[in-house]
Amino acid sequence: MAAELHDVALMREGRPVFAGLSLRLDERRIGLVGRNGSGKSTLLRLLAGLQAPDSGTLRVAGLDVARDRRAAIRAVGILFQNPDHQIIFPTVEEELAFGLEQLGQPRADARAAVAALLAAQGLGGWLARSTASLSQGQRQLLCLLAVLAMQPGLLLLDEPYTGLDLPTALRLQRRLAALDQQVILATHQPETLAGFDRVIWLEAGQVAMDGAAGPVLAAYRAEMERLAGEAGC
Repeated sequence: MAAELHDVALMREGRPVFAGLSLRLDERRIGLVGRNGSGKSTLLRLLAGLQAPDSGTLRVAGLDVARDRRAAIRAVGILFQNPDHQIIFPTVEEELAFGLEQLGQPRADARAAVAALLAAQGLGGWLARSTASLSQGQRQLLCLLAVLAMQPGLLLLDEPYTGLDLPTALRLQRRLAALDQQVILATHQPETLAGFDRVIWLEAGQVAMDGAAGPVLAAYRAEMERLAGEAGC
């Protein structure tokens, strides 16, 4: 999988979010860091095809994901920060089967695939479980499984550890590390990106630094500490 952005521009409420952003994203594990409003979440939405750029080109695996939505949901999966914004069905089985049915699988085949997916995760008892009964971490895991059931080549994660206690976050981190998919992860927790192939630091919609995780994260942390000192925090 490779995502390519060339001279991408995007305005929101009359203000530029991106102005001429160009990137090629083909490493297996890519992290995004930056302050609130830097463009991290918006970049993920563009890559998922949920938003189209005002100008420039953006393709994932050669696909125009904003125009070809059926192909896009096969190629790209996105996990939002709040699982409650993603879960729409009352039971785990229905939630996981929905995407497969949207791809054209007969209902019986989709339900069989869901049962197999849960069994492989050691979660066979979740099949008829109410989604409302799940904890925050369990709902986040359900959303991840719903995305993985579609077998996308690229997985986009927006602050996946928000609201999770440390044991749950560590378990999710291990699951994500074991995935075969290409992963692009946006976070305010730079320590979770240690060992990533590449980290991109966004600042006001522009690339402030881009490269190996160690140097980029060190520079980012130093700048955030400097700003915190200036603010008297």
